[in-house]
Amino acid sequence: MKKVFIFFIVLFCILNSALLRAENPPVTISGSIMSHDHQIIYATVNLKGTTIGTVTNDSGHFKLKVDKIDDNILVIKAIGYKSIEVDLRKFNSKEIDDLHFHLEEDVIGLNEVVVSSSKNETNRKEAAVIVNTLGLKQLESVNAISVSDGLNFQPGIRVENNCQNCGFQQVRINGLEGSYSQILIDSRPIFSALGGVYGIEQLPVAMIERVEIVRGGGSALFGSNAIAGVVNVITRDPLKNSFEAAYNLNLIGGKAVDRNLTFNSSFVTKNHDAGIHVFSVKRDRDHYDADGDGYSEIGMLNSYAMGFRAFYRMNQQTKLSATYHYMNEFRRGGNKFDLKPHETDITEQTQHDINGGELVLDHFTKNLNNKFSIYTSIQHIKRDSYYGAGEDPNAYGNTTDFSFVAGGQYTHLANKFLFSKANITIGAEYLINKMHDKMPGYSRDLEQDINIFGGFVQSEWKINHHVMLLGVRVDKHNLINDPIVSPRATFMYQFNPNIQARLNLSTGYRAPQAFDEDLHIEAVNGGVQLIQLADDLKPEYSKSISLSGDFYYKLFEKESNLMIEGFFTQLDDVFLLEAMSADAQGNLILERKNGSGAQVYGMNIENRTAFNKNTQLQIGFTLQKSVYKNDERWSEDENVELLKELPRSPNAYGYITFTTPLIKNLNCSISGTYTSSMKVPHFAGYIEEDVLETSPDFFDLNIKFAYKINLKNTYAFTIEAGVKNIFDSYQNDFDKGPLRDAGYIYGPMLPRSYFVALRF
Repeated sequence: MKKVFIFFIVLFCILNSALLRAENPPVTISGSIMSHDHQIIYATVNLKGTTIGTVTNDSGHFKLKVDKIDDNILVIKAIGYKSIEVDLRKFNSKEIDDLHFHLEEDVIGLNEVVVSSSKNETNRKEAAVIVNTLGLKQLESVNAISVSDGLNFQPGIRVENNCQNCGFQQVRINGLEGSYSQILIDSRPIFSALGGVYGIEQLPVAMIERVEIVRGGGSALFGSNAIAGVVNVITRDPLKNSFEAAYNLNLIGGKAVDRNLTFNSSFVTKNHDAGIHVFSVKRDRDHYDADGDGYSEIGMLNSYAMGFRAFYRMNQQTKLSATYHYMNEFRRGGNKFDLKPHETDITEQTQHDINGGELVLDHFTKNLNNKFSIYTSIQHIKRDSYYGAGEDPNAYGNTTDFSFVAGGQYTHLANKFLFSKANITIGAEYLINKMHDKMPGYSRDLEQDINIFGGFVQSEWKINHHVMLLGVRVDKHNLINDPIVSPRATFMYQFNPNIQARLNLSTGYRAPQAFDEDLHIEAVNGGVQLIQLADDLKPEYSKSISLSGDFYYKLFEKESNLMIEGFFTQLDDVFLLEAMSADAQGNLILERKNGSGAQVYGMNIENRTAFNKNTQLQIGFTLQKSVYKNDERWSEDENVELLKELPRSPNAYGYITFTTPLIKNLNCSISGTYTSSMKVPHFAGYIEEDVLETSPDFFDLNIKFAYKINLKNTYAFTIEAGVKNIFDSYQNDFDKGPLRDAGYIYGPMLPRSYFVALRF
């Protein structure tokens, strides 16, 4: 019966689409897109507020079929150019056969379209919340293989490696550790605690169109757990028929080989009614031993990933989208890689199988004032693991994790709501996460079922030079008795077209649950380190405020953008880890408990200057403090220095990227990151007693050259080469041997490394 019902639903959609087109014979709009003296290929041409669109061909021309031209606005966009909107009522039936539009170069990226500000597409410059974007061009300029390789080059963000054995990584935003941030795939909170352990290194650049970053609680619409911010990974849309293959070879420390093979391809129908983008990635990385003690500082990695993103336009108002990704990954760190894990002194080993996908149905009403979206996302992870030391045969385990998200969203453009035009968004979302982590050797059988029902409503008003956004999200979390209400208020004032100010106020929470780091087990002092939750663990609450200014100006007659942002977050009943007595097997137990509270405050500064389309300079810097309300204990040893500041939280860090052509077809990219000193807990084992260490400063500089050979009009071959961490600014006091603290690791994630790449 269920299959029959689904069949009739699909049949109805197809017949409905056909009948609509038969009753309204389409009108063909055609023309060309130019900039100065050249045609722009692969520019997108869309009807505003509909799913209908196309792209320009190899000669810069386009054809677009629409039901009617009355009241239709044509939106024309191209990467590197300022978007324009054209009212079709200006043209008669003869003129629409041969339209010519001119786009102005957008060298500073003012007109990027983002979705992470309000869950609706909006111009970045007009967004109520500051949204930073990390695009393919910047990811390629720093030779990024995965998302984690590029995030350091954004203001207020640090990616750090927290384990010498397996390479567990975290994204820190505005000084807060990774569990305060929410990672989204296409705006969906599908990343679970288990998915977050190695997740940002498991997302290949091949599947990414761009990454959007929202710092602070202004991102609360995506879930109140996003206290520090949101990293929204937008997967690639099929826009044109294309194919790309690339091979990247990296020599870590000049000796450990990291190989990465990538394929990408997109296919789009002639009328742009359907399309699909497919990707495939194979990666093999050898382990790296920095100090010659036979133990890895960077683990070995073998992975394979593939997936697709597809769409089908049922009619002018309705679009169905689907995505799918599969990832298989094996990683291992420790020593004696030629032996089985339980025959070694230390091994951390995992085998992941990940399947995930999404279905989205978007529908606009004919007057284009209403948009309905329904969606469902799913991800299943199976992990087989070994986290053990001392040739322990009982350290094997397995984990299963299932995440499901379903929701709907309604957006209405009201001619007047209270005092002016408004964009009103109402939505509801239901999230399920079922995780079961079993490690019999450690008497660990952790089952965690999370169910969150959330509803949100917001209204965005644009009044002359003002933008005001008021919203609230209500979550009912099964681990918290009462519903959590998280209001959000954002104000943007435009003093003139080149000066903007924004104010954001929001609240958030974290439930008393296991996070990504809880599902990672570190080797310490010849045993392992386990995290458990205190019996009386309470939710953690936050209040955030940020004030920013955006200034667009000319530097030596070149387009520039300066952003200055101040932020303050107060954490009540803050979660922290404290060492307890060892268990019966001698393993170190860390307990997650509530502390007195904490405050994180500081300033982000970013400046971008575009000397021309191909020569650009970007600099970002963060000054901050992350302090506990009261000094907190982290070690079982009462004589050890207490924590006054949040661990692994430097007071200053920043980045620089510079790209420029040297000669025709030869480009050079220079990038680097700076990290000031920070407090790092160091547990006894290799050292005699627990010590709260202070790390040195680091400056990590990289350079890349890319030579492009144009074979034909639409074919190109690129040869790339470069050096990462030229000055070898890398930690030099790693613990050695079987008693080491694998979590005592800080600073840049790679030593001096050399790479070459070929791209077709």
